[in-house]
Amino acid sequence: MTDDTPLGGGSPLIDAHAHFYHAEAGRADWARVNQVRLRAGDRIGITYHVASVLGSYGHTSPTYFPSPADLTRGNDAMAALADAEAHRVRWYVTVNPNHTAHALTEIDRGVSRGAIGIKLLASRRAHDPLLDPICERAADGSLPVLHHIWQHRTREWPNQEVSDGRDLSRLAERHPQVSFILAHLGGGGDWAHTLPAVQAQSNIFPDLSGSGVDRGMIDAALDALGSERVLWACDVTMETGLAKLRALDVIGLGSDARANVRWRNASRLFGAHAFPRCQSAASAAAVGS
Repeated sequence: MTDDTPLGGGSPLIDAHAHFYHAEAGRADWARVNQVRLRAGDRIGITYHVASVLGSYGHTSPTYFPSPADLTRGNDAMAALADAEAHRVRWYVTVNPNHTAHALTEIDRGVSRGAIGIKLLASRRAHDPLLDPICERAADGSLPVLHHIWQHRTREWPNQEVSDGRDLSRLAERHPQVSFILAHLGGGGDWAHTLPAVQAQSNIFPDLSGSGVDRGMIDAALDALGSERVLWACDVTMETGLAKLRALDVIGLGSDARANVRWRNASRLFGAHAFPRCQSAASAAAVGS
């Protein structure tokens, strides 16, 4: 390996669950943090970050219950960053289902500015009927929905309306035309509970993001769901994302299964047009082989 070889390998790689900050997020170093993520992504070998901005991250309205004004400003910042980094950043429009009219307007506005998916926080339990209008709009626009999830919810948690895999399965069953990305299988709670909870619901695709790197977690996810339903992702933990990439290389997966997790599944969910550099890199690799 040469010094400039990506740490995660040279084949296409999509981080399906990323975040960036902005000037109204309550931290003076927001621009530096964004640049650090991009530099780390380049070093790892991330071809595209699919990212969201979570309102003001709790600075001027609660993180999991962001105000319409904070959502609009955050989505504007995310759109601007995606425009500036168009060769490597794609984005989700973030909405709060407690504000239905604003959420639907914001989805349309986000899509007009290039958003390719919808981000839902712990603003309402996943099976709540308030999510139905958002999912109907997602189905109309073929927009995947990334939903914040706690892996096995055994009690109420303060300052959030947290959901687990069972809750998301109920929503996904009501909206079979929508692809749901179950957030951070590797972070927050008992991942082993999540796998059987979503196994039968084929339109749910867990991402591997989060700080957890438990031995056997990736193997179990692939055994339960197959390589076509698992997405590689980082969330805010880039180093554990790299650890999971290395795990993919040593657990006995074939090249097609590794490619599914690294980028093909995301390309199928969001549409190949969203990630042209992945297609080009894959084609070049095929010619070289």
